[in-house]
Amino acid sequence: MNQVLLVDDLPEALAMLEAAVRQAFPVAQCHRAQGVRQARSLIDQRRFDLALVDLGLADGRGVEVITQLSQTQPACAVVVASIFDDDDNLFQALQAGAQGYLLKDQSTDWLARQLQGMAEGQLPLSPAVARRLLRHFRQPPAATGDDLAELSPREREVLGLLAQGVHIADIGKALAISRHTVGDHVKSIYRKLNISSRAEAALRARSMGLI
Repeated sequence: MNQVLLVDDLPEALAMLEAAVRQAFPVAQCHRAQGVRQARSLIDQRRFDLALVDLGLADGRGVEVITQLSQTQPACAVVVASIFDDDDNLFQALQAGAQGYLLKDQSTDWLARQLQGMAEGQLPLSPAVARRLLRHFRQPPAATGDDLAELSPREREVLGLLAQGVHIADIGKALAISRHTVGDHVKSIYRKLNISSRAEAALRARSMGLI
């Protein structure tokens, strides 16, 4: 790993990530970006072997950076380095092309060991993230006719779009309703199907044949 991109809007987090990278790969050259715009500029200028990307950035979402790297530099290993371990952030990052997901509340030594393991083909995953992945990739409960009947035609439309990763505001535009109305539909869908995340919504929508 010679060229490494670090994306985080907190200087202390960047310093911690750089320390972990240098411990794992002593000859690596680290390039820091404190936001989406700066990261995009560096991606246009250089080829990277590894990128550590935070998800919550001051000028946008880290998923945008992950998507750009996946599309323009597929040989670059992209790893999320975040404090967020919820389903929506996790699955959006993996869908965008992330190959690992590390939580920044771990020690620098632990992060360095995870990065070193990549050379042996290991996926860098924090334990909490690995458990969440295992839980959600178990066989989902089969949809029943009652599940589908519980939802109104509009709720089925919203669920189908939600499961495809469409943002709330864009769902509203597509269906010519306000984002607040979309939010009400989402709450109703979650309650009726007894789910609590977009990832679960995607599984249930697939089992219902909505996507």
